[in-house]
Amino acid sequence: MTDTQMLVGSLSNDMFRVASLAQRGSHKAASRFLAEAQRWSKDLQGDEVADYIARLAADISKREVTDISLASAERYLMYGVLLQNYALHNT
Repeated sequence: MTDTQMLVGSLSNDMFRVASLAQRGSHKAASRFLAEAQRWSKDLQGDEVADYIARLAADISKREVTDISLASAERYLMYGVLLQNYALHNT
């Protein structure tokens, strides 16, 4: 596993956590994982990845950690799926 795959996979896991916690109403915990996801996304922005992954990472980085709503949770869930597929199928 490359460092980039690990970053993408870690970002994916945090996006799933944020979406799940937001759906359950645990906004404080979701905000914490969103802050962690932003750390991964900033590290990922310097790596060579597909354009759509770079755009996802940039969007995650610029989000407010208080941006925890059901609409945002759906977006984060979609991001998690896209990132997971990229980590699993692009070597």
